[in-house]
Amino acid sequence: MRLAQLGNWLFHTRNLIFPLALPFALFPYPVIFHNSLWAVAAGASVSLLGQALRVLTVGLKYIIRGGRNGRIYAADLVTDGVFGHMRNPMYVGNLLVVTGIAISSNCWISVAVFMVVFGVAYAAIVAAEEEYLSGKFGEAYAAYCRDVPRWLPRLQGLGETLRNNQFHWNRVVVKEYGTPLVWISATVLVGLQDLWPFADDGLRRPAMLVMLTLVGATAFFSLVGWSLKKTRIVVG
Repeated sequence: MRLAQLGNWLFHTRNLIFPLALPFALFPYPVIFHNSLWAVAAGASVSLLGQALRVLTVGLKYIIRGGRNGRIYAADLVTDGVFGHMRNPMYVGNLLVVTGIAISSNCWISVAVFMVVFGVAYAAIVAAEEEYLSGKFGEAYAAYCRDVPRWLPRLQGLGETLRNNQFHWNRVVVKEYGTPLVWISATVLVGLQDLWPFADDGLRRPAMLVMLTLVGATAFFSLVGWSLKKTRIVVG
C-alpha cells in the first residue's frame, strides 16, 4: 500500500487514533523523570506549545479541516496566515500536543509509541493531502511547496504576517473549544495515574486539586464554546 493510500484511509478514521493510542500512555516504566510532577510540567508545556500553534493558525486563517464526506477536500489553496510559513501547522500542533501527553505519562515507552504511531499517521495523511492538492491546483501548489516548508516553520516574515492579518478570537473559541479539554483531561489522567502510587498525601492532594480544577475550568470553556457554536455565531 502506498503512503498516500494509507493516508486516505487514516484521514477517514483519524479520530480513532488518539483513543486507541491513549492506553499506551498508562505504562509505568521506564520512567523519564524521577519526579512525576516534572514530567507533567514538561509534557503540559509541550502540549501548550502545540495548542498555541493551533490557536494561531485558526485565528489567522480558517480552513475546512474535516474534509467533505470523510474525504480530503479543499475549496481553495490557502497560502496565507501561518500557512505562509509552514504547510501543515495544525498537524504539527497535534504532534506537539500528543507528544506532550506522552511525556506527562513519564514513560519512555509511551513517548516512543506515540511518536511512531502519530508520526506515521500524519506523514501518511499529509502524503494523501499533497497528492490531492497537487492534482487539483497543479503548478500553483508546486510553487507553494517550493517556497514553504512541510513541517518546520519558516520564521522569516512571521512578524509581518502577525501585523497584517486580523486575529479572530471568536473563531478560535468556536472552532477550538474541544481540543484543550481533550489534551488537558488526558494529561491529568496520565499524570495522576503516575503520581498516585508514589506521592504522599501532602503532595498528592494539592496536586490532584490543582489538576481537577484545571479540568473543570477547561470544561467550562468548552461548554461556552459549544454554546456559541450552537447559536451559529459569525466566526469570520
